[in-house]
Amino acid sequence: MEYCKISEALRKKEGEEVKIRGWIYRKRSSGKIAFIVVRDSTGIIQTIVEKKNVSSEEFKNARKALIESSVEIEGVIHEDERAPGGREIHVKKFNVVGFAEEFPITEYQSVEFLLDNRHLWLRSRKLTEVMKLKAKVLRLIRQWFDENDFYEVTPSVITTNAAEGGATAFEFDYFGQKAYLSQTAQMYLEALIFSLERVWSLTPSFRAEKSRTRKHLTEYWHLEAEEAWVDNEGNMKIQEELISHVCQNIVKIARDELEFLGRDIESLKQIEPPFKRVKYKDAIKKLQEKGFEIKWGDDFGAPHERALVEGEEKPVFITHFPVEAKAFYMKISPDGKTVECADMLAPEGYGELIGGSERSEDIDSMIARLRQQGAKVENYEWYFDLRRYGSVPHSGFGLGLERLIMWLAKLDHIRDATPFPRMLRRAYP
Repeated sequence: MEYCKISEALRKKEGEEVKIRGWIYRKRSSGKIAFIVVRDSTGIIQTIVEKKNVSSEEFKNARKALIESSVEIEGVIHEDERAPGGREIHVKKFNVVGFAEEFPITEYQSVEFLLDNRHLWLRSRKLTEVMKLKAKVLRLIRQWFDENDFYEVTPSVITTNAAEGGATAFEFDYFGQKAYLSQTAQMYLEALIFSLERVWSLTPSFRAEKSRTRKHLTEYWHLEAEEAWVDNEGNMKIQEELISHVCQNIVKIARDELEFLGRDIESLKQIEPPFKRVKYKDAIKKLQEKGFEIKWGDDFGAPHERALVEGEEKPVFITHFPVEAKAFYMKISPDGKTVECADMLAPEGYGELIGGSERSEDIDSMIARLRQQGAKVENYEWYFDLRRYGSVPHSGFGLGLERLIMWLAKLDHIRDATPFPRMLRRAYP
């Protein structure tokens, strides 16, 4: 008989024999019986170890084994509605593979303690379900890009260009040359569209922002795409189709994870194109009408983002931000005051999911904007070459994967959307 996953054992009928292996999740014992709940990657199941049904050595080990001890168990399925999942295993063989020491994490612990012990806290059921959800979201993202003629590429994360501004870039010495950890793969993706036309990548990005909000990480996984022959409106259509594909299908392949995490499945089924488009100037007016002290040129904070999606069931695009508020590479609109860009805000107050824009083809304009920022223009000569040799209208976007998971899983803090969160003053373990 082969080992099966706990999820399979929970589907077996009364009297069927099973073999499982995993880790002790909970236990209690009394006299000649021990109730041991075992977990694996697929769920938990209660096992009952009775002294009369196993060897004396096995029963002694069952009593001795602490939480997180690894075990192999063989027994018979019994249906019991009081047990987790309505099934339990009456044990015939109980083998302890690895005895655990006393587990340092107990029921009530501080956030800082749990972060210090993140390598162990990853075993919690909540984080297990989040990581499974994240893997399935990535599967759906790759599926959509494959079905829509995008090529996955692998850009460098070491660069001499601080694309989003030097103030938030991690600078380091690269064999005597100043270099940065990448804030975005965008420029390298732009180089690739002139051969592949549609590309995307998933890379770590680094932002040295001294922010302690629930939505910021200093290192996060950055999903980016770039498309030749696409304007800002076409770029938004690609984004809303991608997000809708994920939402429509994640409810089919990750229902258990979503329900465990408390996500309303029906709300995700409502996510389908088109998403509302609101110009920045109209968003400012709307916020002013709601009583916010905000003016043209101001950036949006979390309260503003919540107010802009209030009552919305689907994400909302905020478009055409002021030139001064956005990066040098964004195409300036015909009005000369705004750029051809869009930020996608998630409903339910989860903030910005995606930032995207049509890219500028005007080298002189980009040089002027870089000089205003005090950047070394010569570092961008290779980027300007992309415009000198057969430029075409093109657009792209960047999606923070952890932000997406935070929204889908209804997480209180982005730290739980990644295994080892890197935040201000947090680089351990």
